[in-house]
Amino acid sequence: MKYYFIAGEASGDLHASNLIAEIVKQDADARLRGFGGERMERAGMQLTRHYREMAFMGFLPVLMNLRTIQKNFKTCEEDLLNFQPDVLVLVDYPGFNLRMAEFAKKHGIRVFYYISPKIWIWKKHRIKKIKAFVDEMFTILPFETDFYKGLGYEVNYVGNPVLDEVMSKPSKADFETFVKKHDLSGNPVLALLPGSRLQEIKSLLPRMLEAASAFTHCQLVVSAAPNIDRSIYDELLAAYPEACLLYNQSYEIMQQAKVAVLASGTVSLEAGILRCPQVVLYRMDGGALFYWLGKYLVKITWVSLVNLILRRMAVKELLQHQCSVKNIRAEVERLLTDEDYQRQVQRSYDELHQHLGQPGASQRAAAMMIQKLNKIS
Repeated sequence: MKYYFIAGEASGDLHASNLIAEIVKQDADARLRGFGGERMERAGMQLTRHYREMAFMGFLPVLMNLRTIQKNFKTCEEDLLNFQPDVLVLVDYPGFNLRMAEFAKKHGIRVFYYISPKIWIWKKHRIKKIKAFVDEMFTILPFETDFYKGLGYEVNYVGNPVLDEVMSKPSKADFETFVKKHDLSGNPVLALLPGSRLQEIKSLLPRMLEAASAFTHCQLVVSAAPNIDRSIYDELLAAYPEACLLYNQSYEIMQQAKVAVLASGTVSLEAGILRCPQVVLYRMDGGALFYWLGKYLVKITWVSLVNLILRRMAVKELLQHQCSVKNIRAEVERLLTDEDYQRQVQRSYDELHQHLGQPGASQRAAAMMIQKLNKIS
């Protein structure tokens, strides 16, 4: 079978690479090509464009890069037609991918979608395009099955690949070994994970650092995104010499941390799986009007995946105006000192694991895709 993949950001590259690795194992004749990243390339896909050339977030960045975005569409359309795959496999990234789904269907190419667009948060009307252009949807969040069923669309729930990724990592190292490896102070670790996008790092990390600096008995450890230049972090950390910056160590950091202060996103679910107490932040600098308008239109109660899956406020969220140094500091203090609260968080994590089920999402997704393709070939 011939598979064409499109992933437009780092998380998509990660999860698509695991799926590709499983497809290669299960389909000896698999030929894979597409847009993505080095992880997908290492897993066995011929890379035609890196997601770095596609990852534009927010109204102004998109507006300023319209020419590049249009060029990406044209390149992808031409490459797709030249390759003539048996299936186009889309990974999240709906702004680009739903347009490519429409193009593929018009040219008789079957469309699978792995990791659903978050239409349960925003742009619910996209269900029309999904019904029209997506042959099979493979979802990773348990509540999405009922959500889509309510819209008259059946999906394939395969489990969550984040669980696979976390479980594939080495088990928690001895704390002393961790301290020696990274030349740390030996004090309890307070982890700061400000995200992987430049805008959110510049917005959130200064607040995180100012709030966390009050806990002088803790070692501050900042998780750096591999796609962000070191100079950005050096500038933001200049006033905090006690903070340690580590690249490609987010799981290891959360395994050792007493508390993690983190940006809203997949990392919240990773922290939950690793049982790391957390406080979730989200803020758009200069975007308060868009935030409140979006909150009014969307009418969603939570933003973190832990809370969305459990359908209640299991971990604290500090959003927009609530994302202040004072509020961050208060929640960290509570997580560090309130034993009843600590036990409550861990019980929520027990429940989270029950909802997520067993590892093996990538393996199940690959098997389902191959089976469905074989039925129509």
